[in-house]
Amino acid sequence: MKLLDGKEVSSKVKEDITREAAELTKQLGRKPHLVAILVGNDGGSETYVASKMRNCEQVGFESTNIRYDADVTEEELLKKIAEINGDPNIDGLIVQLPLPKHIDPEKVTEAIDYKKDVDGFHPINLGRMQRNLPCFIPATPYGIMLMLEHYGIDTAGKKAVIVGRSNIVGSPMSILLARNSNPGNCTVTLTHSRTKNLKEEVLQGDIVVAAIGKKNFVTADMVKDGAIVIDVGINRENSSETKSGFKLYGDVDFENVAQKASWITPVPGGVGLMTIVGLLKNTLEAAKGTVYPK
Repeated sequence: MKLLDGKEVSSKVKEDITREAAELTKQLGRKPHLVAILVGNDGGSETYVASKMRNCEQVGFESTNIRYDADVTEEELLKKIAEINGDPNIDGLIVQLPLPKHIDPEKVTEAIDYKKDVDGFHPINLGRMQRNLPCFIPATPYGIMLMLEHYGIDTAGKKAVIVGRSNIVGSPMSILLARNSNPGNCTVTLTHSRTKNLKEEVLQGDIVVAAIGKKNFVTADMVKDGAIVIDVGINRENSSETKSGFKLYGDVDFENVAQKASWITPVPGGVGLMTIVGLLKNTLEAAKGTVYPK
């Protein structure tokens, strides 16, 4: 078993981003600029946004965190998004999910200028990804593809099984692995809560991507010997054993599955770090105007 080490890969990619950002800053006369909007006080969201802002600073980006109370109106939030859309000195905009129930996440996602949609959630970016056109790829799938590329893992002709069909991970991951590219060229099965004989489906996977949001859902008896296992899950549980007061678990029973896998991502230290890298790469490309010319 070998680790798909998010720390190793993200460190290497961030070195490249830092170098490119420094060169771009000289050309533009300003740093690449990412704005993150956070609504409410969800603990997980606050942690994620703080990490994103910290990583922006590490690679030489400017970052701005705009915070609203949970009772902010949808109208006020949309007004701020429109303002940021029109600011030529802001390259990327993310609105951290989940949002309070009175705010429609689809309306918010579609309100973001797709040219600044560095989370890769806008329907235009998703549609262009499906057609293999230049676009911003959702950050987590993008990070996974960068990880596979870094380790030189040959995916062509392999059977990939995705567990979970969300628009954030599962569905775009199925498209990316099926594309005529490297990594890619897999035969993909997208499984979900209504899949019959799920265990049998997952057992066929040369590559298994677990993105269902349930602690230790994928067990050793669901994974064949030599499979490549990518764990997207980040499940928080209260714990007295850690300084933070909580412990993170993946969607994969790491201890037992690792004994059968050829490659596997840890949690933490795996895909989560690569998600940040995907976001940083998208922001850099937005600032450069390589995906959508300025």
